[in-house]
Amino acid sequence: MLLVLAALIAANVQAARGQGARDLIVVGGDYNYPPYEFINDDGQPDGYNTDLTRAIAEVMGMDIEIQLGGWAEMRERLEAGKLDALQGISYSQNRARGYAYSPPHAIVHQSIFARKGDPEVQELAELQGRTVIVQERGILHDLMINDDVGATLVLTDTHADALRLLASGKHDYALVANLPGLYLGRELELSNLVPVGRPFAAQRYGYAVLKGNEELLAQFSEGLAILKNTGRQQALYDKWFGPLQGQGVPWKKIGQAAGLMSLVLLLVLGGIMIWNRMLTREVSRRTREMQLQQQKLIQADKMTSLGILVSGVAHEINNPCGLLLLNLPVLQEVYRDTEEILEAHFEQHGDFDLGGLSYLRMREEVPLMLDDMYTGAQRIRRIVDDLRDFARQGPVELSEAVDLNAVVATAIRLVDNSIRTATDHFSTAYGDNLPVFRGHGQKIEQVVINLIMNACQALDSRDNAIAVTTAFDPASGMLRLEVQDQGHGIETENLARLSDPFFTTKREQGGMGLGLSVSTSIVQEHGGILEYYSAPGAGTRAVLSLPLSQAKESKQDRKST
Repeated sequence: MLLVLAALIAANVQAARGQGARDLIVVGGDYNYPPYEFINDDGQPDGYNTDLTRAIAEVMGMDIEIQLGGWAEMRERLEAGKLDALQGISYSQNRARGYAYSPPHAIVHQSIFARKGDPEVQELAELQGRTVIVQERGILHDLMINDDVGATLVLTDTHADALRLLASGKHDYALVANLPGLYLGRELELSNLVPVGRPFAAQRYGYAVLKGNEELLAQFSEGLAILKNTGRQQALYDKWFGPLQGQGVPWKKIGQAAGLMSLVLLLVLGGIMIWNRMLTREVSRRTREMQLQQQKLIQADKMTSLGILVSGVAHEINNPCGLLLLNLPVLQEVYRDTEEILEAHFEQHGDFDLGGLSYLRMREEVPLMLDDMYTGAQRIRRIVDDLRDFARQGPVELSEAVDLNAVVATAIRLVDNSIRTATDHFSTAYGDNLPVFRGHGQKIEQVVINLIMNACQALDSRDNAIAVTTAFDPASGMLRLEVQDQGHGIETENLARLSDPFFTTKREQGGMGLGLSVSTSIVQEHGGILEYYSAPGAGTRAVLSLPLSQAKESKQDRKST
């Protein structure tokens, strides 16, 4: 009995560990592929891919572990199920047979490196009969094998090993990615190596998982889209690749010349200030105005670019979503047609496995799964339409009969992950039999999302609470939505500026100051009011009031009709 009890306890502990392990997403990469990914001097994963993965994990609420090692080993670990994803891998048709890819976060060009003075090579076909160094199981290794170039391949673990081997005088050429090759050549001081010919074979470079794990890949793709839309992905790209793309410019000489010119200009400006102080004040005033206008123009240009990006992403999502909406009803019909056959088989032979599970369970689950899939596809289509409407910025039709409770419930579902990340105490109180109003449901949904997201970002601890309440005030004839948080509150002097475009107290965290400004515009279009009550340390209460002057019927009226 003691042995049996010990075995049961060990099995429970092992099951608990296994369950915890499934919550951790293990992401792999190359340990020596700078500046994309590498082990830094402190022995920690670093590079563009690593920063991007951490940023995606932050916005998506994912628990990740990044493991870097030899590239061939990392691919083997992914294929063996020891890794969940690779954070940087070039796309090819052959690889796509076993891997599923996210949208690319970079485009990687390849280059042929040679020692100075060696003959130039413009195409891979010219490498026939040569001895060429490539990274084992890298994209160029695959390319050389698939194209059957006829070169003798020397395999190395990393790009750095390939370049060192070539610099030492061994073999004829090395095939490496262009930017990592330039980066490593500079860091390792391999002054006798140069890229020959133009970069070639531009490859889409992004996240990849094994086929069948597309649900995890969708999280990385969604997080990457968020980072692109907010500008964080571009900032990370500039951080790691800006110095490389601008190398070769004599910055020291330019800096010395700029310093000399600045000194001359300062002397001239000093003379002007002494000669005419009033003129200097006028110039300063006009300069400040121009700088402010320039900032607004830059922000407007960013928003235009964001609209173009949103429109493109919506178009790319719309095609596979349309395929799902077309095929899922057919699959539902197929299953309904086979139910009688499956039931007859069950009555004759008893229970059997269907999809690896008991038929008794699956006959209840399959219709629900198909319905959920179809509902999810419709939700994707609705979000895509919202993105297109946002990019198009056309006139708003306030002709829908909108149920405020339904709009709030939908908004809460959309930001559920952010709510669960921010607080353990989220509550809702929906008013009974609220009348409907004429307006634009998705626009009001956008306002509710902004209010809830601001409440989540204001909390200092998961012990702080957020409460959402809806009600109807017969005396004023107004529908009301309140979002109350126990966050750090808002300074009194900032309350009146919350609706100003580009005003934000979270600019260091990537805030643009447009959420509440857009929300105020939407509420005003509906003839409503958006008010804020707050004090430092006392939390914030946002109150949305919508009139029923355009309402034609109540929810109860629609039910009786």
